[in-house]
Amino acid sequence: MLMRYTQTTLKKLEELFAELDYAVRYEKGSFQSGYCIVEHRKIAVVNKFFDTEGRINCLLEILSSLEYDPQDLSEKSRELIGKWQNTSKQQPGKP
Repeated sequence: MLMRYTQTTLKKLEELFAELDYAVRYEKGSFQSGYCIVEHRKIAVVNKFFDTEGRINCLLEILSSLEYDPQDLSEKSRELIGKWQNTSKQQPGKP
């Protein structure tokens, strides 16, 4: 199953971040996207000029670097993460 880079997929990722108590913000500037904790607030910052595919890839990269307990997520979110991880393993050029 290939991941579809659509607004729906982006929305699902944003909802998953909300379950992890992260606010997703789209900001302009010349910076690397990433995540930070500011005064005990978890924030994932993505360059607002990225297209949908770029935003999805950035959020997936951030998600892969976060430490979290999958049991804290809904069953639907755990299934989506599993699908996304399987997709990234199946893409050509990926180890």
